[in-house]
Amino acid sequence: MSIAPRHSFDYEKDISGCGVFGVIDKKKGLIPGSVAIDAMASMHDRGNGLGGGFAAYGIYPEMADYYCFHVMGYRDERLQEVEAILKSHFNIKAAEPIPTNLKAKVSMPPKVWRYFLEPREDRPQWRELDEEDYVVKVVMYVNTTLGAAADVEEKAFIFSSGKNMGAFKGVGFPEDIADFYRLDEYKGYIWTGHNRFPTNTPGWWGGAHPFTLLDWSIVHNGEISSYGINKRYLEERGYVCTLMTDTEVVAYLIDLLIRKHGLDKRMASWVFAPPFWDEIERMGEREKKLFSTLRMIYGSACLNGPFAILVGNKSGLFGLNDRVKLRPLVVAEEGDRVFMSSEESAIREVCSTLKTVWAPKAGEPVIVELEA
Repeated sequence: MSIAPRHSFDYEKDISGCGVFGVIDKKKGLIPGSVAIDAMASMHDRGNGLGGGFAAYGIYPEMADYYCFHVMGYRDERLQEVEAILKSHFNIKAAEPIPTNLKAKVSMPPKVWRYFLEPREDRPQWRELDEEDYVVKVVMYVNTTLGAAADVEEKAFIFSSGKNMGAFKGVGFPEDIADFYRLDEYKGYIWTGHNRFPTNTPGWWGGAHPFTLLDWSIVHNGEISSYGINKRYLEERGYVCTLMTDTEVVAYLIDLLIRKHGLDKRMASWVFAPPFWDEIERMGEREKKLFSTLRMIYGSACLNGPFAILVGNKSGLFGLNDRVKLRPLVVAEEGDRVFMSSEESAIREVCSTLKTVWAPKAGEPVIVELEA
């Protein structure tokens, strides 16, 4: 007689598939959620039902000036503890359950809430921090105190914290996660989606993609084998990884490199996927100095292993492959929209009139910024 595992993340290791999709309207035209849902559904076989999710930008225009925290947890008392922390650090402009469909085909759904927040002027802690660092500090505090419980049913944590955007994720296929969160009712100017096939890390609600911090969101196909050194590097700089999935480090590295250190997106992509040393040796003096410096300063932020990542934020979308292109990434453009995906077929599923399609070179980012 076989006994079903207690939790959905108790499973035997499977070999990776994973699928990613992203679309941006460069003029901030609103894209229905059905576009991202249909694209991800066409890549159903790249996942195994242990994780799916989406991020969307421009979905809360009436509350665009406030940080929107998405919170999940199983026990009311844990969610109440999160709310108490938020009340002590923010003015809560609105709080409500995230609309859901409890008939959706998802595994062990937690309770999910959203809060629209404004940092208090009379901050009880961390008064020396600027606003964004303050928000990051609160997210890290909640996720390390209430999100670190050994029993998943005791966890409560923040899984989205940007303005006018939100992440929606969980255990299930992407189309089922979209059904659970009723994403066909949303419209946004950027969407990303992910279909997970967990390898070395557990399939649970917090470990699904996207991973976010402030308005950064990351979806990833592959495996970050440098997770250990990336994690140590981040923790020395105030970030704490609590969600038990290797991709979490990418979200925090993006925030550190671009927001904190002031690198642009192209420079950050060179940190993640730099040229090999023998390539650098063949470069001109200027390029040799640049890439040598990046590799020496940010060696612990380099991403090793196979990956294709999509990074969204309030100003745009960019995609990047690893240095030898071990994971697929296809880019297409039609009118004001740019698409990025693991498969060209997923893009054609939602845009049948494509004229411009290409596969970026290994380690070369595709960066799309909003025109507005």
